[in-house]
Amino acid sequence: MTMSARRSQPSQHTGAAIVTALLVVALSAILVSGILWRQQVQIRRIENQRLVAQAQWVARGALDWTRLILRSEADTSAGITYLGGVWAVPIAKTRLSDFLGQIGEVRAQQGAQTYLSGSIEDAQAKFNLRNLVSVPAPGALQLDVEQVQAFQRLLALLGLNGELAKNVAVQMRAGLQQSATRFQMANNGVAGGASGVAVPQLAGSVGGNNFTDKPGLSDTDDNANVAPLQMTSVDSLLNVPGFTPEMVARLRPFVTVLPTQTAVNMNTASAEVIAAVVPGMSLSNAQALVARRETVFFRNIADVQLALQAAGTQTAAVDTSLMDVTTSYFLVHGRVQHERAELDRTTLVYRDALTHTTRIVRVSDQL
Repeated sequence: MTMSARRSQPSQHTGAAIVTALLVVALSAILVSGILWRQQVQIRRIENQRLVAQAQWVARGALDWTRLILRSEADTSAGITYLGGVWAVPIAKTRLSDFLGQIGEVRAQQGAQTYLSGSIEDAQAKFNLRNLVSVPAPGALQLDVEQVQAFQRLLALLGLNGELAKNVAVQMRAGLQQSATRFQMANNGVAGGASGVAVPQLAGSVGGNNFTDKPGLSDTDDNANVAPLQMTSVDSLLNVPGFTPEMVARLRPFVTVLPTQTAVNMNTASAEVIAAVVPGMSLSNAQALVARRETVFFRNIADVQLALQAAGTQTAAVDTSLMDVTTSYFLVHGRVQHERAELDRTTLVYRDALTHTTRIVRVSDQL
């Protein structure tokens, strides 16, 4: 073996070792960078969870503040709910630190990166689909003819097929068949003659005794093996045959689903809802009534009857139990922006008509 061959062997081994070392270093760098990246992602996820939790707590505090507004407003307005009340004033996007600074909170600057906005909506300004089903006796569910007809008129006013009202009523009753609310009875009553003793209404709710099992319907789903889901929101209309997302979007400003049967607040209802609830009333007359209401709100049902007469409506055919000037259900819409976290919260709040205390019925969050 020549001298040059002996010298080339060590250099080849050295080159291979260097390449191997570089590969090991590169592989280690890749592994370490991957671990660091996963750790950074995990840290980011934990931070996002913390921000979301903090935003939820801020929304909870804002909701308690809103409930206080609803209670104080009822205390000062004798229970009358109208659009000129404090509750109807929306809150524009405002820093949380501005609110805390007004009450003298020493840690007010901690909310400099948190923003609040929201509004309160009268849920009883809309047509309540729960009214389509009456409870004449515990466990007995019957369709209310007047309410079905009112919903038909509302659908027609909005350019939709009025026959779908019967399908919605049947769907509502079928969903309530397996619900505990089928045992619910209204606690309002009528005067018991000279004795003055209150006796329960036969219908158990608004609408008088105008109910039946099948008002011109051919319902074959009474004994279905699978009961439909209980309707809890306007989106539940998508489960009713004949409804499309576009139709539900059209109905959303005028229709709601509340846990109990309710009357329509004539101080806050739209012209479309008023024209649907009042038989024989045209949309133009309802719009005239709404315009008059903007000047002077209704203080009682007698004021509503006078306004209906002025609008050319035969009040003798109007069921006043379907109307009211106060509200028990409100929808609270709130938005919280806390650094990177954004939370949209919609809460259904119930306000007792006698004590004016409030309680939360349901909460829906959207991140």
